[in-house]
Formats: sequence, C-alpha cells, structure tokens
Amino acid sequence: MISSGAPRRVAVTGLGPVTAIGVGLSEFRDGLRLGRSGAKPISSFNTEGFAYAQGCEVADPPSEPTFGRAASFARQAADLALQDAGIAPTQLRDVPITIAVGTTDGESRDLDAISEILRHDDQSIVGELASRVHPVNLAVAIADLVGAPRTDMVTIATACSAGNYAIGYGHDAIAFGEADLAIVGGADALCRKTFTGFYRLGTIAPDVCRPFDADRKGILTGEGSGMLILEPMDKAIARGAVIYAEVLGYGLNCDATHPVAPDVDGVAGCIEKALALSGVEPADVDLVSAHGTGTRANDVAECQALAHVYGEELPRTISVKSMIGHSMGAASAIGAIASALALHDQFIPPTINHRSTDPECPIDCVPNSAVDAELEVVQNNGLAFGGNNAVLVMRRAD
Repeated sequence: MISSGAPRRVAVTGLGPVTAIGVGLSEFRDGLRLGRSGAKPISSFNTEGFAYAQGCEVADPPSEPTFGRAASFARQAADLALQDAGIAPTQLRDVPITIAVGTTDGESRDLDAISEILRHDDQSIVGELASRVHPVNLAVAIADLVGAPRTDMVTIATACSAGNYAIGYGHDAIAFGEADLAIVGGADALCRKTFTGFYRLGTIAPDVCRPFDADRKGILTGEGSGMLILEPMDKAIARGAVIYAEVLGYGLNCDATHPVAPDVDGVAGCIEKALALSGVEPADVDLVSAHGTGTRANDVAECQALAHVYGEELPRTISVKSMIGHSMGAASAIGAIASALALHDQFIPPTINHRSTDPECPIDCVPNSAVDAELEVVQNNGLAFGGNNAVLVMRRAD
C-alpha cells in the first residue's frame, strides 16, 4: 500500500558485488582496499583482428542453463546481497518486493553467439539461446530466485547510468510504501558487439584504464553485477540489520545533446538536482565516486561539471573503473556498493594506474593507494550515451 505520510528513510542492508576484482563482499572489499586490477586479455569471445583486447572479466562466471550470462550475474549478485543482509528467500513470501535491474546490453553476448551460429549454418542451439536473450530475464532471474508472489520487477535499459536508475527506482518504492524490500542494481556481460563499438570509436585502452591521468587512452570493457538490498530504515533497525548507508535521494536527466559526448551543463544539472532532492548542500559532500571512464571526453567534462557545482574546492573524486573496467549497466551499481562500503568502513578506494593528473582534471583522485577518511556523504555518478545521467547520494548510517 502506498504511504500517505512522510517518505520513509531508506537503508542499504545488503551488498552483492560480482566483479573482476572480487566476487562477494569480502573479496570485493579487499580488492578496493588493495587497489587490485581486473585487467587481463579477453578470453570470453574471439578477439582475432583487434590490435589489442584487454578487458575486465569475472574469473569464475556462474552458469545458469535457463538464463544468459548477464542474468546469471544478476541472480548471483542478488543471492550474495540477500545473504549479506541476513535474509533467506523463504522469509519473503508475504513481503511486497521491488526488483529493478539496470543494463546496457541485456544478453547481447547470446545474440553474438546466435549471429555466429547463423553465419555458419549450425542452428542446433539457436532456439535454446533465443529463449534467454530477452532483457527482462535479468529481473526474472532474481524473481525466480526469491520466488515471492508479491513482486514488482523491471529491467531498465538506460545504458551506463542504468544501475543508478534502478537504485533510484527501488528507493522510491521503499520511501513511498510500495515495497518493504527492494533488490536493485545492474548487470552486464562482456560481449564482442560492445567491445567492437568502443574499439571503433577509438576509446579502448591498449593496456589499462587511467581515469583523470594525463596519459589516459580510454576504457576497458568489463562485466559483472552489483545488487543492493534496500529496506525501510525503521524495519532495518528493528531486525538488527547491518546498515551500510542511507540512500538520501537521486537526480535524473537526459540532456540528449550528443549521441556519445557528455554535456557539462547536463551533468552539472543532474548533480544539482540530486543534491537538492537529497537535502544536501555541496559543502556536505565528502567524496564523489565518478563515472570516470578514462576517456578524454568524459573525464574533462565530468570534472568541469563538478567544478560548476562545487567551485574551486572539489571533493575527492575517484573512479573504481580503474580497477573493474567499465561494466556498462552494472557500473554505477558497483560504484554504489563501493560508496556504501566507503561510508561504512570509513575509507576511500583509490584510482589506480595513475601517473600524473591531467591539468584539465584538477581533482584529488586518491591515486594508487586507498586512504582512511571520515566520510558522511558520498555522491555516485552514472553518465550514459545520449545524455542519460543519474546521480545517487548516500549518507553514513547513524
């Protein structure tokens, strides 16, 4: 039932990361602390014909016969998040639940496989693969896991900001009484189609991703999932849950200025909206988990947008993509998990592979080594092609 009173506070009580630097909270936390790199030669598809093909693959991906690789990542991450929250699926039978999964590619990896099969006239498994490719399966895989009848589910395809979109969707469901538990985040699998697209744009780095570095060469495509458990704050406190952070709010916009280049005013406007809707002043923000792709266009535009909002005193600004690569629709969701961990554990993950900061990116990117820090508020950016921007704001739990 939708609440007619004041919005409920929203707690983050479970974290489920599936990434190239660690699967599960303990491994992922260690990866962030140590500045671990997930970069390695791509093995999940044929890279013949490319001059270089580094990526950030999940080392031991799950295999669900009913679902594709991306949906399997989403399901695994949701299972990890529920375990972390101390919630068994059997406890959710009578609980109104929202499931929201953001994605860029859906199951494009399986579409790649289908196209290869059709090219070589071997159609023996096309039917099996075709049944797995619908993007809604990313949410269906989680609904199948929890088996709860009172479930609202959606897959959100707003490209590389989709994870934050999904978290915002879950935030509203909890805040306004539509659900008592939300399983939200993003998932994507490494695929040849997306790698080729970025390669042809000239934005794939030959070795590693160096966000905000003067010598940066571009992104590394990555994969995985990040799922978060959201609950009403009072219910989380009542059951004695670990509360990693409070989701204060978010901002969305679509400036539609350019197909691929970020727009400074559009990004700045989204940040301002997020802060305003969260009841936060710029001076309150201690850390920005940036979109930080390592491309020349993104890094400069994002720093200019931050300067527009924050003036000369910018918060420390990091990019976890330097470690996990660009996991597309999962990117901002994994960034949100890193942000929640930073608030809970009071540390800042590093931006690794850093040599010298680009003068056009005048920030402290916390180069190469994590640092302990007192953090109260963290901003998590998700910026996508077409000007689809989503900015999330979280606060340390009291």
